[in-house]
Amino acid sequence: MGFSINAGLLDAMVLSIVQNNDTYGYEITQYLRRAVDISESTLYPVLRRLQKGEMLETYDKEFMGRNRRYYRITTKGNDSLEEYREEWRNHKKKIDSILLNEGAENHEQA
Repeated sequence: MGFSINAGLLDAMVLSIVQNNDTYGYEITQYLRRAVDISESTLYPVLRRLQKGEMLETYDKEFMGRNRRYYRITTKGNDSLEEYREEWRNHKKKIDSILLNEGAENHEQA
């Protein structure tokens, strides 16, 4: 079994990775695979969407005789990431209250 990842959560995860360091698509995919099953073909539309939304910008850098496209988070991306993180904390708290029986006493009173 597993839990599906929606587009908003995937966007937040990518922004969080890129916030740490400028990086390239393959490296982002490998990092994401620690938590979710994702392919590069799934990631690149996410990267393009974040670019189009002005949350990421790109630059090319030579690596072993070829250009590699790097992604960098923008100010707008950092602001969006902070919003995503706050939404995640709130969402997680609500889910934990049910799934982990945290706050079960509230359920009994309802």
